[in-house]
Amino acid sequence: MYNVGDIKDEVLVRLGVSSTSGYYSDAILNDWLKQSYSWAAGLHKWPQTEGRITTTYVSTIEEWNFENLKADSIRLLQVGGKRFNKTDFGRYQAYREDETGGTKKIFSDFGGLVFLNPNSGVSGSLVVWGQYTPAELDTSDNTTTTVFDAEFNLAIAEKMISQAYQREREEDRAQLHLTRALEILEGMWKRVTDEQFGYLAAPNDVGMFTRVNILDGEKYGDLIRRDQFY
Repeated sequence: MYNVGDIKDEVLVRLGVSSTSGYYSDAILNDWLKQSYSWAAGLHKWPQTEGRITTTYVSTIEEWNFENLKADSIRLLQVGGKRFNKTDFGRYQAYREDETGGTKKIFSDFGGLVFLNPNSGVSGSLVVWGQYTPAELDTSDNTTTTVFDAEFNLAIAEKMISQAYQREREEDRAQLHLTRALEILEGMWKRVTDEQFGYLAAPNDVGMFTRVNILDGEKYGDLIRRDQFY
């Protein structure tokens, strides 16, 4: 079950109706499919909706708008291979006001806009990694595929069936199929998060904080080294 036609056929089979039924016309099924697809895709930050945007950096532009990129979803931003640090919008604005010529490589976002410090002194390609909103399904073509696998599409079908029973005012059955859809998606999400535990930190990753010797002003890692007395 990988394309639009497969999903709609599955829904009709489970409802026990014909595709020619006026009560479940193509227009109705297409509407439910679009709604269910959008609902399921937005439930979590799925690996299938991770994306990268590349454009030419212009140092005179501070505000950027990346289409289809979800707000607050940027995980990494680089210009000319130089990494920018993400900071909250209030602190970004305070830095820009207090340090008008400050050259820190920082960025922030607010709503759908991304703000890059224009004084950072970088050039080259601007590359952003984050989460995007999948394009609306073209339900007019039954061969159109989703960006997800068959298991995910089964959850979409269950959500559509829930909508069908809501239309028939059978609330208990509608809730049952909605619960099934959620169980499928949450099970998939658990596997995603379980798999992420396999990622290893980079050799020079010291975590969020760096230990500092207050008296001598040295980092802990520089102060104490293995075999330093030999």
